[in-house]
Amino acid sequence: MPAKPARAWQRMLSGRRLDLLDPTPMDIEISDIAHGLAFVARWNGQTHGDFAYSVAEHSLLVEVLFSRMYPKAPVKWQLAALLHDAPEYVIGDMISPVKAAVGPGYSELDQRLTSAIHIKFGLPALLPKTIKAQIKRADKVSAWMEAVQIAGFSESEANKLFGRPKPEVISGLAIDLRPPLQVRQAFVARHADLLRNL
Repeated sequence: MPAKPARAWQRMLSGRRLDLLDPTPMDIEISDIAHGLAFVARWNGQTHGDFAYSVAEHSLLVEVLFSRMYPKAPVKWQLAALLHDAPEYVIGDMISPVKAAVGPGYSELDQRLTSAIHIKFGLPALLPKTIKAQIKRADKVSAWMEAVQIAGFSESEANKLFGRPKPEVISGLAIDLRPPLQVRQAFVARHADLLRNL
């Protein structure tokens, strides 16, 4: 008798049943994304403060940095910046060394989820390479800020790993750790604001 296939779906708090191997835009809800990301810790939780630094908080910062770095970018690319790590609401946040060890399977799963999320919110399934590269640059600036402000890295270590950001890009920005509920609400509110302005 053949073995029963392993379950590849997850029940979401919205009631949706998300198939991780074949996700569809119909099964994507912003409330699920925001909730999941607000409880996923960056840096494997190895950050200073009374609350974990969540992927939702990181995503909000990346969108701010992207908007500062590319002030003429259309709102749809700001939305793409906000959602750049959205698949992590179900697959978690793996630090880069772990992703490298896991191999291409993680990237394939990430891309399937990303495509479904993008389509759900009116973005192209695959972002143009230039936009993806711009978001990655904003992501690296965020990583530098996180490393120096809350993850215990020296500036020289962060410079080697992520590159030194331009002072005007990070001017006036500070990482302020908040409870997951506040971050979830901020993420949903920013998402709604961007959708209204598309």
